[in-house]
Amino acid sequence: MSVSGSRIDYNFAERRLWDDAGALLLKIGLKNGQTLVDMGAGDGYFSIPAAQMAGPKGKIYAIDSSTENLAGLERRAREAGLSNIETVIGEAEKTVPCENCADMVLIANALHDFADPLAALRNASRMLKPGGRLADLDWRKEQDRLHGPSFAKRFSQEKAELLITQAGYKILSSALTGRFHYLIVATPA
Repeated sequence: MSVSGSRIDYNFAERRLWDDAGALLLKIGLKNGQTLVDMGAGDGYFSIPAAQMAGPKGKIYAIDSSTENLAGLERRAREAGLSNIETVIGEAEKTVPCENCADMVLIANALHDFADPLAALRNASRMLKPGGRLADLDWRKEQDRLHGPSFAKRFSQEKAELLITQAGYKILSSALTGRFHYLIVATPA
């Protein structure tokens, strides 16, 4: 992992050992032809495999506040021959690229980074189609010096559940996943 400014760029091959994007996308039920919004997309660790799974009839909106991160994502998408990713520069709390357009909104390892998590969650709800789902993957609140943000910055699973319900969602499932994360799946109430 290298850090330049506020940007963190994981070595994708190393990261796949403990954070399998494809497996997570299968777990949350992403299908061919669907639309997914990746809030806090970074440099595309989840957006690239999501675009491959959604296929040419699907669409991925990748939202991030870093132009540098999105430039890396765009480069990776070109290299992979993907044309179904639309990058959107902006903060999750203020950015809604489409309304009632998404089958899923994914917030992966980012809810704790948003200045106003409730506003970001409410924006996610605006983007979801009726019956759409929010998937929040985040770091367990455990001491881990090798991966993820500091212990103090992490949200416990219970705190994330509370924020999600406060934002107007009904939690469908909440469970530990992998070695370092929990996954909460919810739908607007």
